[in-house]
Amino acid sequence: MNTGIFLDRDGVINEVLSDRVKFVNGPDDLYLLEGVGEAIKLFNDQDYKVFVVTNQGGVGLGFMEETALQEVHIKMGADLAEFGAIIDDIAYCPHKPKAGCACRKPQPQMILELAEKHDIDISKSYMIGDREPDIEAGKGAGVKTILVGDRKEEQAEADMYFPDLLAFANWLVETANE
Repeated sequence: MNTGIFLDRDGVINEVLSDRVKFVNGPDDLYLLEGVGEAIKLFNDQDYKVFVVTNQGGVGLGFMEETALQEVHIKMGADLAEFGAIIDDIAYCPHKPKAGCACRKPQPQMILELAEKHDIDISKSYMIGDREPDIEAGKGAGVKTILVGDRKEEQAEADMYFPDLLAFANWLVETANE
């Protein structure tokens, strides 16, 4: 079985609610956060499968088309490739917030479906997010949970906390080599 790293997108991989971009509604709105390319390359080098699990309610609300979302993900892949980093697969929920669907985080469905598709050992895998719904989805799926960032309003009860994705990646590599 493989081991997986499940990443939320907005606020973990790319900027959101920043001075430069409020929401990512097209490829021109996507800016990788500092250290993300290096972090994902470290995961790749440690033989983790890397996945993105993201709520994209802007599609359901009509702020963007699914084709624009695909273009965002193509740009994300190209930007990460500059670091030699790859994402193995992406799952997204296009439904409106509060639509009651089974796939929107905090529900664990996206994680569980990717795990089944890619033969992932859930008990050895991680969900990294910057908000409580990400952590709840990870807990519901049975993976270890990591909260990154400095959002003070979020009181998610993650297994571990790190300032950013690269700090977690460095910790993961260090502990794997102990």
